[in-house]
Amino acid sequence: QYPILLGAFFICLGIFGSFQAGREAGDLFYTAMLPVAKRDVVKSKFIFTVAIQMISWIIMLAISLIRMIFLSDVEPYSINTLMNANIAYLGWNLIIFAAFNTVFLGKFFKTAYKIGIPFLLFGICATLIISLGESLHFFPGLETLNDTHFQVSQLYVLCAGMVMYIAGTLGSLAVSIRRFEKIDL
Repeated sequence: QYPILLGAFFICLGIFGSFQAGREAGDLFYTAMLPVAKRDVVKSKFIFTVAIQMISWIIMLAISLIRMIFLSDVEPYSINTLMNANIAYLGWNLIIFAAFNTVFLGKFFKTAYKIGIPFLLFGICATLIISLGESLHFFPGLETLNDTHFQVSQLYVLCAGMVMYIAGTLGSLAVSIRRFEKIDL
């Protein structure tokens, strides 16, 4: 009886912590002094972020499949009123990651040192996404989003999450590169 989507938020919180540690150590300033283009500095941070998110998502995928295949009828999961680990859950995680990449990273590279407000804005977005994901299956006709077995409606959420993740990350990368190139470090 725990909001399962908070896991994606905590992964983003860990990435935020690495950005905070990097800021305190002067990582961006040091990296910008190296003979690399500023755009490559931004790309490296995005690659790091996407790598952590995708490793986490693959682990979520493996655990969700085990749960759906072998544990779908186990009582704690079959009577869970909150979101179950299923295909829709994987889509919601991608939507949360897309919000982090768009909101936090997009705002971070506007100044390259202010991280509090960007993370607060992401936190608000994540709270709204988690609330929607955890409650949508209570609406009539959407009950299958929380089913412990595969349902086609869950696939729609996964596809939407994939599209939002790819579009949000690539869009944020382009905006972040433009913003970071204008900053005088």
